[in-house]
Amino acid sequence: MKQFGLTFILMCFTLSLAAQIDTEKKLKIVGTEESKTDSSETVTLSPSKPIINPSNALNIPKTAPLLDFPEKEFSMFPQEEFGNPGELYQKRISNNIADLKLSKEEIERRNGSTTDQYFGDFKSDAEFVNVVYRDHGYTDGDIIQVLVNDDIVHARVYLTGGFKGFKLNLLKGFNKIDFLALNQGESGPNTAEFKVIDDKGIVVSHNQWNLATGVKATVIVVKE
Repeated sequence: MKQFGLTFILMCFTLSLAAQIDTEKKLKIVGTEESKTDSSETVTLSPSKPIINPSNALNIPKTAPLLDFPEKEFSMFPQEEFGNPGELYQKRISNNIADLKLSKEEIERRNGSTTDQYFGDFKSDAEFVNVVYRDHGYTDGDIIQVLVNDDIVHARVYLTGGFKGFKLNLLKGFNKIDFLALNQGESGPNTAEFKVIDDKGIVVSHNQWNLATGVKATVIVVKE
């Protein structure tokens, strides 16, 4: 009877020990699987490092994305635009070329003649003539000097819109009359209309000039 009881106690102890070992194995297996699951879901973040240029060991910044600029707002009012220097230069060249295409007479009308003008010689048997002149364009301050046979008759004459002048007693032979442009007024060139009228009221000579400063117009009356 004692031997049977001892055997029964030994069998219970053996079963208890086996159950304990089996439980520990299961716990270890479960713990291992959970650790594997956790490790697979865990992401380790490491700080980014700047790119190193091996040539000079300087940090190369990353390229920034394109910036989005606001679109031009609609406006009913015109906005100031600056001219292209190249276009302005081309326009100036075109104007110069256009000037080159002008005839000599057109250039003289625009800028004034730079060479002395000779309006011819006219015969007359009159005792005297009246020499009159006026600004035939816009009255802008044109001033002339009048000479007869190279002698100054009027040193400074301000040309107006109405005729003014002087009486010239004719000498036998040549009587040269010069009109010298002293300026070109405000708008230029020096513009004038003149008449030479004999003692009978007959117009001996009538003409106009467009002169640059320092240039003269000449007419000759020859007394027979």
